[in-house]
Order: sequence, then structure tokens, then C-alpha cells
Amino acid sequence: MSDNDLALTCLCPTELENPVRAENETDAAFATRERDHATVRMKYDLDRAKWDSSNHKCFMVIKGSIEDPIRGSIPGCTTGTEYLKKVKSHFIGSSKAYGSTLIKKLVNEKYTGGGIREHILKMSNTTSKLKPMDMELKDEFLVHLIFASLPKEYETLLLITTYSQISGALRSSLPCVRKKRRGLRVHMVTPSTM
Repeated sequence: MSDNDLALTCLCPTELENPVRAENETDAAFATRERDHATVRMKYDLDRAKWDSSNHKCFMVIKGSIEDPIRGSIPGCTTGTEYLKKVKSHFIGSSKAYGSTLIKKLVNEKYTGGGIREHILKMSNTTSKLKPMDMELKDEFLVHLIFASLPKEYETLLLITTYSQISGALRSSLPCVRKKRRGLRVHMVTPSTM
């Protein structure tokens, strides 16, 4: 059982070249080299047989655990590690495309009504999905995107907190937002001012 993952943890053994007789080598010296090579060759043959068996088992387990549509989109490979690398590259490309879609969604997001707090939380949640893909946006940029997504009626914002406090508040569960009854002003209320 310990040799099952051999193909994933070790490189395929490289085949040895047969000894070639040198021009001025004696028969006895060449025979000794051939005999030494035979033992090394036997060890290589045993190691290669173990590795091939392990590769076949790993390949079958990997292919058996992947859904048919994904398996069909991966081109043929000869080793389990090569197959895993192709599967990984397939999904990295997919995650970058997904990340690009999320960024487009953030840039094009517009507030359409309802609660502003929910709108901010929605945009913050979308931004948090970018972090595992190494496409994280800075909080200051997120604040800019949030303000840009608000309609003209919210141009005059009374901010109780400073810009840096807003970005800090975004990190620790976004601030509550309340409309003022008279006028179209919005108050950003942090937990410390509640």
C-alpha cells in the first residue's frame, strides 16, 4: 500500500544507457562493467515496475473521482502528476475568468433602491470573493466603488467618521447607514457612534 502514491511523490525513474566498450578497454574490464550495469539495470527495472504500477493506480483513482464533463475537457496524459497539473491549470483559468466577472460586476454595480447597508454589504461580499484568487481590492478602492455606485440624489454625504475610519469599519462589519428624514443626506454611523 505504501507504493500507491509513488508516482505522485517521485519522478519516473530514468532509463539507464547500456555500457559502451571503450577503444582500449580490456575484455575483463568491460565484462566487469557489464556485470555491474546488470545489477543497476535490475534495480531500475524493479523501480520502474513499481512506479508504473503506482502511476496506473493513481491515474485510475484521479480519473474516477473527477466528473465526466471535466474529465472530457482534459487532454490525454501519460502520468498522474501531469494530469493533475492540467486539471489545476484548467481551474486556475476558470477562477481568473470568474474573478474578472466579479470585478466587472463591482465596477458596473449601481444602487437601485432598498437598503443602502445591504447594497454596501453586497459589494463588500463580492470583494471578499476575490481574496482567495489573489485579486484582492484595497478597502479605499472599495469605498470609492461604493460611492460611485450611489445615484446622484446621494451626492451630499455627511460622514460622521473620517475616510480611514470608514475603510476600517468596512473591515469589521460595515457601518450602518441611515437616511435623514429631511433632505437627501446619508449618515454613516459606526458602532462607536451608535
